[in-house]
Amino acid sequence: MSIIPQVKVCHFCVNNLEGPDFKDTNLLRRFVSAGMKIMPQRRSGLCAKHQRKVARAIKHARTMALMPYMPE
Repeated sequence: MSIIPQVKVCHFCVNNLEGPDFKDTNLLRRFVSAGMKIMPQRRSGLCAKHQRKVARAIKHARTMALMPYMPE
């Protein structure tokens, strides 16, 4: 009995979105864990291009104080 891994698809590629905006914190919260760490690509299911853009947007949102660095 073998377990077949579930194939994840990139949220941005499927929905034809350009990329994340640092002001859209509700979308960015999908890609951080409960400990406010940025999820790795294998867990978030994003392609490499959009994973880089999401990571940059999360870091930018943290700098602008829109998202916390640590859980509250």
